[in-house]
Amino acid sequence: MGLFFVGFLLAMVVAVFLFINFSPEFGGTPTKEQKMRYATSKNYGKGAFKNIGDVQMNMGFGVFVKSLRGYIAPQPHTKPEKDISVEKIDSISISLYEGPMRLIWFGHSAFLLQSGGKNILIDPMFGDVPAPHPMLGGKRFSSSLPIEIEKLPKIDAVIFSHDHYDHLDYGSVKLLKEKVGVFYTPLGVGVHLTEWGVDQSNIIELDWWGEVNFQGLRFICTPAQHFSGRGITDGGSTLWSSWVIQTASENIFFSGDSGYGAHFKEIGDIYGPFDFAMLECGQYNELWKEIHMMPEEAAQAGLDIKAKKIMPIHWGSFKLAMHPWTEPVSRILKKATELNIPVTVPKIGEPIYLDTQNISKEKWWEAFN
Repeated sequence: MGLFFVGFLLAMVVAVFLFINFSPEFGGTPTKEQKMRYATSKNYGKGAFKNIGDVQMNMGFGVFVKSLRGYIAPQPHTKPEKDISVEKIDSISISLYEGPMRLIWFGHSAFLLQSGGKNILIDPMFGDVPAPHPMLGGKRFSSSLPIEIEKLPKIDAVIFSHDHYDHLDYGSVKLLKEKVGVFYTPLGVGVHLTEWGVDQSNIIELDWWGEVNFQGLRFICTPAQHFSGRGITDGGSTLWSSWVIQTASENIFFSGDSGYGAHFKEIGDIYGPFDFAMLECGQYNELWKEIHMMPEEAAQAGLDIKAKKIMPIHWGSFKLAMHPWTEPVSRILKKATELNIPVTVPKIGEPIYLDTQNISKEKWWEAFN
C-alpha cells in the first residue's frame, strides 16, 4: 500500500512537471537579450519588474493559509443562481459600424472598442475558464459571448494590460491572431504571443509612459499597481499596465488590474480629464488590496483621474474571490453617489456610446440572484 502511495505521488509530480513545462498555456520565457533590454526600464530591478515604491502583496505563509479558508468553506452568493444572459451583436453590424466611438463589454475586463472605422480589442479573454486548464478554474457566468471569436471581423489592434489568465488567454489569441493587425502590450508580454505563433513584427511592447500613434488613435501605456506571471517561477517577468486611449475628440482610460495608489492622480494630472474610465472593482480581498482595488477605492480613482463617467469592470464573469458576485457593483455605486461621480453599468454585450450623457440605471444583475 505504501509503495502504491509513493508511486502515485511520483506520477503526480511527473504529470505536474510535464504540464508546467510543455503545456502551451503557460506562454514563453524571456531570453537573456530581452532581459537586458528590460533592465533599462526604471520599473525593472533584480531580474523582475516592480511597482512604484516597490509595493508588493504581503502574502506570507500565515496570510496565505488565511486566504485559503474562504475557498474551503462554502461562501454564499459568490456566483449567480443561473447563467447570465448577454446582448448579442453580429459581425455585420460590427464591420459596417461608422458611428461615434462606442465600446462593447464582453464581461470581466474584455472590450471591443470601435472608433473611426477601427476595431480595437482590450484584454480579450474569451475563454470559458481563466486558468491554464479547465480543472483549475471556475467557468464563466454566461454560457455564451456577445459574439463568438470566429465571427469577429478584422481586428485592427489588440491591447493587453498584463499576462494573467483572466486577461491574456491562450485559446483566444490562437483564434484571433490571423485577423489582428497589431498587438500592443506592456514590456515582456510579447514573449507569450510569439510563443503562440504571433509574428514579432506584429507586436509592439511599451514601458510605462510610452506612447504610440496608430491610424488616428493614440495609445499610452500607463502605470498600474499589480504583478505578473503565468507559472510558478516567472513572477514579475513581464510588466503590467493601465492604458490611455485617445482620438482627436475622445479620451478614455482603462485601469487593467491595480491596487489603489498615487499613480491614478498622476495619470489624471498628465492625461485627464477623461470622458470615460473603465475601472476594476472586483475580485478583491483585504488580504491582497495592494494589487486589487476595493470598490470604494475604484470610485475614488475615478475622481483622481478626473473621469466624467466611470464603469466598473473585472466583475460579472468569473469567481476569483470570495465576495458575493454582485457586491462590487453595489459598493461602487454607493460610493460613487457619495462622491457625485456618474457610473454606468451596461449589460454584457450592450453598446456604450461616449457621445451621450445617458446613464444606464437598470440593475440587470438582480435578475440573476
